[in-house]
Amino acid sequence: MLRLTDFIIDCPDTMKLAAFYSEVTGRPVKEGGDENWAGIQFGEIELAFIRVAGYRAPQWPDSEHPKQFHLDFEVDDIEAEQSRVLALGATLQRDSIGPDGYGWRVYTDPVGHPFCLCRNKGVAWTDQGLIWPTSD
Repeated sequence: MLRLTDFIIDCPDTMKLAAFYSEVTGRPVKEGGDENWAGIQFGEIELAFIRVAGYRAPQWPDSEHPKQFHLDFEVDDIEAEQSRVLALGATLQRDSIGPDGYGWRVYTDPVGHPFCLCRNKGVAWTDQGLIWPTSD
């Protein structure tokens, strides 16, 4: 059996980046984090941050310093969420929202990792989570 347990992000300051994503997601940083490791639990998966000496930030979209990964966050109000993540220290990099209000925007977190706020057509928000439209 194989089960994904952690998604680990390299960074220069674990607690600072964990605090940023804690504010972005509304989930608390797990107890016991320190300067070498911090995490945020999402059900069975932990979004974790590990300190790397000599950390070199990605320079998206520069291929000489590639992004390495990115996170997508589905949102129900992209304008409100954009205001919130910008106030938390994110930087808008690219706007790909169409005239119908759907699409995505690319941001970088305070240490240069790109992430997207997405608004997909047909996604329904329920107490059990997102329901994605079925493909015909």
